[in-house]
This record gives sequence, structure tokens and C-alpha cells, in this order.
Amino acid sequence: MNLKFLLYIILTILAFCQKAFCQQTQAGGIHESIKTETDHIFNKLVDIRRDLHENPELAGNEIRTQQKIKQYLLDLGLNVETNVYGHGVIGILKGTKKGKNIAWRADMDALPNDFADNVAFKSKTKGIQHGCGHDVHMAIALGIAEILSKHKKDLKGTVYFIFQPEEETFVGAKNILNSTSFSTIHLDEIYGLHVTALPSDQIMVKPNEMFAYQKRIQIKFKEDLTKEQTTELTKKIQDALSHYAEGTKPWEIQNMTDPKIGLANANTIFKDYLIMDEKFSIHSKNNELILDTYLYETNASNLKNIIPKVKQVIEAENLKNQLLSISFTQENPTVINHKKLTSGAVKTLDTIYGKGFVVTDYGQVPYFNDDFAYFQQKIPGVYFFLGGSNFKKGIIAMNHAPNFTVDEECIKTGVRSFSSLIFEKANGN
Repeated sequence: MNLKFLLYIILTILAFCQKAFCQQTQAGGIHESIKTETDHIFNKLVDIRRDLHENPELAGNEIRTQQKIKQYLLDLGLNVETNVYGHGVIGILKGTKKGKNIAWRADMDALPNDFADNVAFKSKTKGIQHGCGHDVHMAIALGIAEILSKHKKDLKGTVYFIFQPEEETFVGAKNILNSTSFSTIHLDEIYGLHVTALPSDQIMVKPNEMFAYQKRIQIKFKEDLTKEQTTELTKKIQDALSHYAEGTKPWEIQNMTDPKIGLANANTIFKDYLIMDEKFSIHSKNNELILDTYLYETNASNLKNIIPKVKQVIEAENLKNQLLSISFTQENPTVINHKKLTSGAVKTLDTIYGKGFVVTDYGQVPYFNDDFAYFQQKIPGVYFFLGGSNFKKGIIAMNHAPNFTVDEECIKTGVRSFSSLIFEKANGN
């Protein structure tokens, strides 16, 4: 081999290695800065979370919330769009070089309830409360926006911070996607999270479905069934449809954090099930007897068999002639994480923060869902669970439940982790 050619190859390899080392060192330095900067702004983010918690607004009424978010993003120097849908806000952070268009989504609305709220900054509005953690989601998203704005000179591409209204009514995401202004935005990827009752600061994810498929089934009869017939029928429908591992109770959602049977265990009870609400809603209208209930199925391929099975039970009870109709009156899509993006996100976070930093989810959560699913139908996306419980302090972040509270340290975890992730994704890594 020619000596000059050999020397050229060696120098080329050395240059490549030096470039890779410099890039790795630079990236490592950025993520160290991200951690430090997150600590620095943490108290400010706690303050804004508490302000949002004290001033909750229901779906469709997020007026004050919109103004708070808009002003925060403007103060960071971001371009801000409010002409999207409802009281939504989109903050746009453009990097200095060409790259991917990445979105981070946070939901804005509160819940209509008066649950016990044992914090000093409880809701000032009777009957309305951030009992699902959306105030935490907004604080984390604002934190990510602030951190990444500090690294704009090193950021490629554009990051869109989507603050979405009306999640609790499951219409906000769909209406944003259908809006004229949003149609001009072409996103490569979208990410988001939900704080929940997992151990404090734990991040959990899996590819495919994060929640069970939720359906509301309605059965209409001619109004001549006796109370005994109705009671017997609903019991037999539940027996015919329900399935789950013997000896397990996947409806006991408080066990999702149990290390032996919860979501983080490969032997979790929260997989391969169909469960139903314990009681049917039964009422009469226009000389019809109407039975309604919710059911939760983990396997999409089983959904098509549900209505035929119910019909079989009704026929076996000799009630075919009284039957008017069987239908799903509500069947929202469920959150389905993109396989490749999910594995890539886990690899990125584990590389930056240590192997095993992200916990694998082995199940599907019943009862809950998120209209983030609509974004995922159009844009490849990943949705994470972020633990908000601190069991030693008696803090249990069980969504939609009395005494829902959040360990605010999870804000710090969310900001530093996902600032790092979005930075890497925008830069094409």
C-alpha cells in the first residue's frame, strides 16, 4: 500500500475521531449546563405551577392561563401564536441552523371537582381544580422552553411548544390539528408527558399502547324488562366480556405502583385484560330502556368481538325480540407510542443520565386516556409517564382522586430530562 495513502487514511480516521470526541464533549457540556440551569430556575417554575393551581380554568375557559403562558414565552424571546384553537398557545423557538421540527405538548385545562386539596396554594375557584396535574405539565413545558432558549446558538431546527386547551373534554388536540393555522406547521416528531402516581421522579414509557382502549357501550331495549331481568343480564354481560389473569384485579389501579404486580414489572397484572365499570347506568327514555357502561380492553384485535358477544348473551337470555340496538356511543382513540421513536428516546435519555434512567412500562393503564392520541395519528410521537408521588412524604399523585398531590421535585426531573431529549432530537440525534 502506498505510504502517502496509508498516512491519509490514518489522518482521516484521527480527524473523524477528534470531531466525534469534540461533539460528544460539547453535548456532555450542554447537558451538564441543562442540569445546572434547571436547578437555577426550579423555584420560579414552582411558583408558576402554584399560581396556575390557585387559578384553574375549565376546558374552553383557559383565558387567564393563556395570558400567563403567552407572556412567559414572549419574555423568553420566543415567537408566540395564539390564533390556533380556543385558548391554545404555541411558542416557537428557532435554532440557528437547519434541523428537525420537534414539538412538545402540554395540556392546560382543569377539572370540575371539589376534592380535598391539602396544599397551601389550593384552588381559589370553587368547583374547579387542577386534580390531574396539568398545572405541573405547563410548568415543565415552560421550563423546557426557557432552558432550550438559553442554548439557541447550539440548537438546530425549530421547537414548537404546544400548550393545548380542552384535553379533559377530549377535543382540544383534534381541533388544533384541524385548524387552518396549524396546517402550516410541518412537524417531524411530537413528545409529551403525564404526571401520575408512580414513584417520585420516575420516568416510564413503552412502545405502542400506554392506556387500555376505552369504549362506552349502549344497549337499548323495548321498555318491558323487569328489574330482575336487567340485573341478571348486566351480570351475564360482564361475565361474558371480562377477562384477566386468574387471581388478579387490574381494576384496582392503586396497584400500578406495586413493584411486584405494577406497571414496572414484566409480570404486571395490567396487561391482557378487559374490565368493565362495576355498575351499568340504567334509565328510561321515550319508552326505551337504556343500559350504558364503560369497558377497557388492552388488545385492539378483540374490540370487534365485543358487540357480537353482547348480542349472544341477549339472545341466550331470550331477549332478542326486546332488543332495539347495541352500539358504542364513545370510542376515543388511545395513546400509541411510535416504536422507533420510543426506543430512540429511551436510548438518548439513558446515554445522558445513565443506563436504566428510564423505566420500562409493561402494562396498559385502565380508566384514563389522553387526546394526545390525535397528534400521534398525524405525527410520530412519544408520550411518557412522569412519577409525581413521594410515599415517604405521603404525597400520592393519583389523578382524578381526592387528595391528589404532586411532589414538585418532579418538575425538576421533567425539565432537565426532556430539555436534553428535545435538544438532541432537534439536532437530529
